[in-house]
Amino acid sequence: MEIPAAPLPHQRLDSLDLLRGLAMVVMAIDHARDFFSNANFLFDPTDLTHSTVGFFLTRWITNFCAPVFMFLCGTGVFLSVSHGKPLREVQKTLVIRGLWLIFLEFTLIRFGWYFNLDYHFVKLGVIWAIGWSMIALAGLLYLPRWLVTTAGCVIMGLHNLLDGINPESLGSLGWLWNILHVPGRLTPYPGWHFQVKYPLIPWIGVMAAGYGFGACLLWDAGKRRKFLIYLGLGLTVAFFLLRLANFYGDPHTWTFQKNALFTCFSFLDCAKYPPSLLYLLIALGPAFLALAWFESLSGPLVQSLVIFGRVPFIYYVLHLPLLHGMAVAVALVRYGEAPWLFANPPWQIWPIDYTYDLVATYLAWGAAVVLLFPVCWWFADLKARHRDWWWLYYL
Repeated sequence: MEIPAAPLPHQRLDSLDLLRGLAMVVMAIDHARDFFSNANFLFDPTDLTHSTVGFFLTRWITNFCAPVFMFLCGTGVFLSVSHGKPLREVQKTLVIRGLWLIFLEFTLIRFGWYFNLDYHFVKLGVIWAIGWSMIALAGLLYLPRWLVTTAGCVIMGLHNLLDGINPESLGSLGWLWNILHVPGRLTPYPGWHFQVKYPLIPWIGVMAAGYGFGACLLWDAGKRRKFLIYLGLGLTVAFFLLRLANFYGDPHTWTFQKNALFTCFSFLDCAKYPPSLLYLLIALGPAFLALAWFESLSGPLVQSLVIFGRVPFIYYVLHLPLLHGMAVAVALVRYGEAPWLFANPPWQIWPIDYTYDLVATYLAWGAAVVLLFPVCWWFADLKARHRDWWWLYYL
């Protein structure tokens, strides 16, 4: 099964890369906060009884990154098929790339987070979830596109009906439910822990929906822009109506807080682990509106973000050890040592006064983005000039 080839205007692809690049750059803010603040170990930035305006917004603004990136992964698969690649070749690429990403989550990505080889603790994070979602999408591609799209939307919309099922109720299969829908810690052997942060079911739905969305990129500019605006507004309005009703779409209802601003924060704060329907609506709705706008943008800043969007994998792999290394350097200057930055969670040995304000977090983030740009530019140029098969296994 093949979709007839339909070359896309360069500007249309640039808008996708711009949105993806923006997601990658904003994502690094939260990771800079992880390394340059011990707020995660004193309070949850989304815990409105302890958090501050700055910490909440710094955490919340990154919420759109994972859904956008996962969604655009599915869109990229559709573009591969639409350019005439045989379905079996696309499926083979998805499976191999998925396995490659899962392997890297356990190796390079893990090392970037912890700077150690102590595998008594392993986090199953976003790269792991992307890998398995690609493998699942490879199987779904046997179905017609409309059915893949429908399946993705149904999963996104209805998976919160599964919130009442807990792993304990499934007995010996409880570990599988942690992997599929409920985040948690798996301990297959005493002292060895796997922390599931990104359960798979909703993310598979996001990628499948992204695959179906790709068809609109083949439309003419006017029709496509109108669709993006209506879709973005529709999802955003749906979020506000469902959230206001306070009965479905997120495991936690919003509540009145100490003031109007924090009540607004409670309204906006939706579950990421796993991503609730409301979390996905408020992430993807504005993203579609941005995409409609991005096709008309140009300029140096836009082109810089496009570069990041063309090589998101190399950016992701490098930004973790870079931020982590910067934190080690700062700690060595301040304390003369930094053992907590080479340890596994829960990082109980962090100094009690290891607290930097958000200015330091944003300075570290900005420095990392600037340092990574020439590397990403070089890699994007190299990738464009070489079409060897192994380049396919990079995102």
